[in-house]
Amino acid sequence: MAQETEQLSAAQRGKVRRLSQPKELSPDEEGGELNIVPFLDIITNVLMFVLATVAVTFTAIIDTQPPKPAGNSARPPSTPQLSLNVIMLKEGFFVSAIGQRIGPGCQGAGAGLAVGMSQTITRTYVDRVTKEKKTVPDYDYPALTECVERLKNISTDFAAERQVVITTGPDTEFQQVINVMDALRKNAKGDELFPEVLFGVPK
Repeated sequence: MAQETEQLSAAQRGKVRRLSQPKELSPDEEGGELNIVPFLDIITNVLMFVLATVAVTFTAIIDTQPPKPAGNSARPPSTPQLSLNVIMLKEGFFVSAIGQRIGPGCQGAGAGLAVGMSQTITRTYVDRVTKEKKTVPDYDYPALTECVERLKNISTDFAAERQVVITTGPDTEFQQVINVMDALRKNAKGDELFPEVLFGVPK
C-alpha cells in the first residue's frame, strides 16, 4: 500500500518559499572582497608628488690634487725649490716664492700685494642684501700669469716645477677660483706653467 505524502500547510509553504529566496547582503557584508582602488589612488598621488619634488643636483669637479703629507723620512730637495704660493684676497693676490713674499708689481721681495685688482676687468654680482646687480673690478688674471711666469724663469732650477698652492677664503666665488687656476696653468701663448694645482688651508 503506497505511503501517503504529507501535505504542507499554507504557512509552512510560505516559510519554505521565504527561506529559499536569495538573501541580499548589506554593503558591510558584501562578498568579503577588498576594494584596492582608493589605495592605488593614494599611492599614485604620493608617487607623482615625490617625482615632482625631486631636485636635480649638478656636481662641478675641479681638477686638482690633495696636498701630500710630509713625513719625517722626507729628504730635503737637492735643488732649490720655487715653492709657489698664491693667496686670494678681496684686494688682490699675495704671492710667495723661494721662501719669501713677493712685493708689488712682482719685481722682487717685499711687502704688500704682488698683484692688485684690475680696472679693466670687471665682474657683475647680485648683492645679498639689496638684491641689486653691481659691477666691481675683478682680479687681474693676465698680471698674475705674467708674475708667476717671471718667477718660474728666474732660474733654470725652477723649469721642472709643476705645483702651485692656492689659498682662498670662503667668500671667494667659484668662477674666480677657476679663473685663477687657468691663469696659473698656462701663459698667453699656451705654454705650461703650473698644471698641478693644490689648495691650501687659510690660517
